[in-house]
Amino acid sequence: MRLTLPKWFDLHTHFRQGPAMAAYVQAHRDMGCAGALAMPNTQPPVSRVAGPAQGDGWSIESYAADLRAAGAEAFEQLIVPLYLTRQTTAEMIREGSASGVLRACKYYPPHGTTNAEHGMPMDELIGSDVFRAMEEAGVVLCIHGEQHALSGPDYIDAQQNAETRFYRERMPRLVEAHPKLRIVCEHITTRTAAEFVAGAPEHVGATITPQHLLYTLGHLIQGLKYHLYCLPVVKFQDDRAALRQAATTVGQVKFFAGTDSAPHTTKATACGCAAGCFTGGCAPQLYAMAFEEAGVDLGTEEGRTLFERFLSLNGPAFYGFAASSQQFHLEKAPSQIALLETAAGPVTPLPVGMGIELTWRIVG
Repeated sequence: MRLTLPKWFDLHTHFRQGPAMAAYVQAHRDMGCAGALAMPNTQPPVSRVAGPAQGDGWSIESYAADLRAAGAEAFEQLIVPLYLTRQTTAEMIREGSASGVLRACKYYPPHGTTNAEHGMPMDELIGSDVFRAMEEAGVVLCIHGEQHALSGPDYIDAQQNAETRFYRERMPRLVEAHPKLRIVCEHITTRTAAEFVAGAPEHVGATITPQHLLYTLGHLIQGLKYHLYCLPVVKFQDDRAALRQAATTVGQVKFFAGTDSAPHTTKATACGCAAGCFTGGCAPQLYAMAFEEAGVDLGTEEGRTLFERFLSLNGPAFYGFAASSQQFHLEKAPSQIALLETAAGPVTPLPVGMGIELTWRIVG
């Protein structure tokens, strides 16, 4: 079986900074990726729109220039969101949007994930001049949707977790206060989030990662498979079923690919485990495996159309640019992926860390 698909856009990924960037960009190009939305939680963060990089942060212009020099010049689309900090102003949003440089902004809950210490509580942003300026300019808000500063029992238990609390308590207020704000709920992990997005206005969409379509919390803790540790963490079978249903519903336009691929040369550290699964080089294969596990027959026209919509079409349509006119090919065949060698050291792809064989391969 072979699928011929439009090249796809990874609308949530991490390329980090420094000499290893070229290897991370190349890994995306190698898997049929036509472009990317590159996360701004670098060290230091992407906290300004224009001008040269400075000691306390990159600008979108300067970080995008570094990415292009590392190989992203070959991408059809490269979006770098502005990291929302206490230094972000409404004027910065208006000027950045008018210049064409600013297309999206990123919300991180304070200390909610890697390099998220510059973020601020969502309660301080709802109703703010910054969000109003984004709403007026059509700038997309990319959200890491978890409530911050929770105790361990409140962070995750059988009844609720940091994500469900955010989507029950914060997101309804946000949509009500800013009814025209374009929002991408990134890397959703729960039934609560999937159902919120499905029922929200058409300008609210969501990305889903391959790991959240494939795995559950049981996979993570059975043997402590730390290469599966990411934030938000994988959840329960019912949550995975809801994500699969959202991604594979006929005609759906709200859910699309965003891997949250996050390379770490050192995953297990002295103070815990670095958050992030690396799926560079293998994301389309993993997505195809997840669709098959969800019961989609990719050998049929209907199945191929469902997969193409999720992987290649919905994301560009949401962000307002054309789908790629170039193609890549997936073939149903066992394949292996190796450690990615970079200038900073080797990075372990998720299938290697999980000890699984891919059942699809990229050809041509």
